[in-house]
Amino acid sequence: MIEKIEITGNGYKIEEGFKKYAEKKFGKLDRYLPRGYKKDVVIKAIVSEVGKGKGEKYEISMAMEIPGGKVIAARDECTNVFAGVDLVETKATGQIRRYKLEMQPHRQKRSLKNLFIRRK
Repeated sequence: MIEKIEITGNGYKIEEGFKKYAEKKFGKLDRYLPRGYKKDVVIKAIVSEVGKGKGEKYEISMAMEIPGGKVIAARDECTNVFAGVDLVETKATGQIRRYKLEMQPHRQKRSLKNLFIRRK
């Protein structure tokens, strides 16, 4: 699990239950990262209240700093903070997978037909 997770509130008081839930969800993102990067990743999450009335909507922003200068960011608005964490985690997972595909070298694809043709 990712150990460096900072969760702060902007106009929203972070409760212990929410903090544990968010750390558990964001901490599991390390399974999608390349192997050498797992120890040095830092996640910063900010929860803020948005809307005319208090508690109408919440905005959850998450930034993940990966060694090498890459930052993966995800943001979402939701009426429930727990559901918002799930949505942000899903968005970050997709971005991490795309990042991992860019980092890994592509294998040359050969068709089955070309494998059995004798070359002169």
